[in-house]
Amino acid sequence: MKDQVDALRENGVSAAYLNSSLTAGERRKVNADLLSGTLDLLYVAPERLMMPDFLELLGGLTVALFAIDEAHCVSQWGHDFRPEYVALGGLRERFPGVPMAAFTATADPHTQEDIKTRLHLTHARHFVSSFDRPNIRYTVVNKKNPQRQLMHFLDRYPRESGIVYCLSRKRVEQVRDSLLKQGIDAMAYHAGLSSAERQRVQERFTSDDIRVIVATVAFGMGIDKPNVRYVVHYDIPHNVESYYQETGRAGRDGLPSEALLLFGFQDVVVARSLIEQSENPEQVRIKLHKLNAMVGFAEPLGCRRRALLAYFGEKIENDCGNCDMCLHPPQKVDATQEARKALSAVYRLNQGFGMGHVIDVLRGAQNQRMKDLGHDSLSVYGIGTDRSRDFWGALIRQLIHNGYLLQDVGAWSVLKLTDTSRPLLRGEVSFSVVQREELPATGPKKKRRQKSDEAVDGSLFEQLRAVRKELAVKYRKPPFVIFSDATLVEMVKFLPTDETAFLAISGVGLTKLKRYGKHFLPVIRQHCSKG
Repeated sequence: MKDQVDALRENGVSAAYLNSSLTAGERRKVNADLLSGTLDLLYVAPERLMMPDFLELLGGLTVALFAIDEAHCVSQWGHDFRPEYVALGGLRERFPGVPMAAFTATADPHTQEDIKTRLHLTHARHFVSSFDRPNIRYTVVNKKNPQRQLMHFLDRYPRESGIVYCLSRKRVEQVRDSLLKQGIDAMAYHAGLSSAERQRVQERFTSDDIRVIVATVAFGMGIDKPNVRYVVHYDIPHNVESYYQETGRAGRDGLPSEALLLFGFQDVVVARSLIEQSENPEQVRIKLHKLNAMVGFAEPLGCRRRALLAYFGEKIENDCGNCDMCLHPPQKVDATQEARKALSAVYRLNQGFGMGHVIDVLRGAQNQRMKDLGHDSLSVYGIGTDRSRDFWGALIRQLIHNGYLLQDVGAWSVLKLTDTSRPLLRGEVSFSVVQREELPATGPKKKRRQKSDEAVDGSLFEQLRAVRKELAVKYRKPPFVIFSDATLVEMVKFLPTDETAFLAISGVGLTKLKRYGKHFLPVIRQHCSKG
């Protein structure tokens, strides 16, 4: 909340937030501003918003809009279901005349519909923009020596900010310690740290005082640092939504950035074990479904971006050209016959069973359920005994990602045929699977800020960064609140030497012109005079 409010205030918006980090006096000040009508925007958590006293306070005001961020938390199909969000549906009854808007960047089509239902937005207009983040390069490597692979990757970003995500606090501290021994300025962030320590780590990162944050998923919500150049997943996330959300913390300034996933099947085994410990069978089913989708993304299916966008219901015409699979195309082998066997099994099972049972039928599993259902007498029973269970799982996931099968999470994750699958079933088209050779975590070293290499003078950019850092320290603000890296790149590219030209730079408004123009313009003028 604090980062977003700071950025809004810097741009002339009267904004505030209420949370437990404020002192009693600060909370009274916010409430007074709220009652006096001087606030344009107030950030508040759902738990606080739905407290009877706070609802009564709002009842005496003219509220223009309820804006619900991270709206996927309201849905049990979402990757981060939070029961307190469900209570927000009560706002429609209590404030029937107040408009409501719900926002999320990580909801598949099923979750989108559930959000509308739970918030009672039955007649709401529905806007879906592209999920594509074209400036992010997606890379997945087999996890063999993760510490060495991570170090090789970080060597390519000697001065850039980045986040390394791990699934446990213990792993976070191990990775942090390893980086420190290698001379990397890194700090740990997880829920086991005190609130004050987490705040200190966050502020040092947003102020560019440290290079790398090693964190659990506790880090990132509400962080608005635009110049994060890379995100590394040291362990596989439990779902595609988390992966998409966390990788999306890189490159918010629009400059080239990278997402690296270290993928090992042992991590998948651990993740499944953790999920199965839940006492809620429905949540176990949903979470295992989502984990399988994440594994499908991590396997070598073809263009990563195409697979990622397909998960959220978005199709692209061409491969992206900016992922490991496009940049290092893998060899493909024909698997048409195996694909037809899998589709035939789905068809013979009347499209009413999930992946596990389909594989059992293909491999001729001998168990009581198979006999009770009579599936041991099907023509497809046992036609895939020559292939391992892992092979069939990977093949079916590739069929799902390529649109030949639909996995309906709303109906117990059963597999269904699509219009695309019928030509393959009839043998009219072929199907190939990819087999990729092991790639190192590091590729050839490349220059950063690729979009503007031909236009950006590195020395001037570093001078402007130094000015920004001095101002950030002076005014006790994160550097990006002053100006983002993307704004500095534009300054270097267009070289504004007067206030009119400076104001035309993206990210420079009247407030920032008056406040900071006198600090940056002389540096640019001096650079131009040297010609």
